[in-house]
Amino acid sequence: MSDIRIRAASRIDLPRLTEIYNHYVVHTPVTFDVEPYSVERRAAWFDQFSESGRYRLLVADEGRVLVGYAGTTRFRPKAAYETTVEATVYCAPGTEGRGIGTRLYSALFEAIATEDIHRILAGYVLPNPASAALHERFGFKLVGVFSENGRKLDRYWDVAWTERPLRV
Repeated sequence: MSDIRIRAASRIDLPRLTEIYNHYVVHTPVTFDVEPYSVERRAAWFDQFSESGRYRLLVADEGRVLVGYAGTTRFRPKAAYETTVEATVYCAPGTEGRGIGTRLYSALFEAIATEDIHRILAGYVLPNPASAALHERFGFKLVGVFSENGRKLDRYWDVAWTERPLRV
C-alpha cells in the first residue's frame, strides 16, 4: 500500500479512468449508466475538473497503473447550489478492500479543504456495505433513500443519499 501515490488526474489518465468506470457500467448497478463510454465521449466528463477550485479529480497510482479515482463534481447547475459538491470514488476491479478509497477520499477532502464549499453529498446504490462504511468513516450522514429509482440489470435499485459539511 505504501507504493500507492495519490495525485491530480491528467489527460493521459483518461483511457484508464474510462476502463475502470466502464467495468462498473457493464457489470454492476453501482452507476446507473448502462452503456460503456468511449474515451472520446468520456472527455467531457473529465473536462469539468481542474487542479484548483471545487471540482477536483485525484487518482491512485500504483506502479504506474491507476487503481482508483475520486472526485468532486457540481451537484446541480443552479447558482444557489454552487457551494455543494457531489463526491464519488471508484476502485479498479480486484483492488477493493485495500484502503484505496480511504486514501483517495482523505487526499480529496484535504485538497478541497480551503475551497468555498459548504456541503459534500454522496449517493450510492443499495445494498453496498463497503460504500456505506467508507462514507460513514468520513462523517457522511444518511439523509434519505430513494427507493427503486434506477433500473439496471433487470431490477430496480435503491440509492442512499448522504451528506457532510466540508469541515467535520
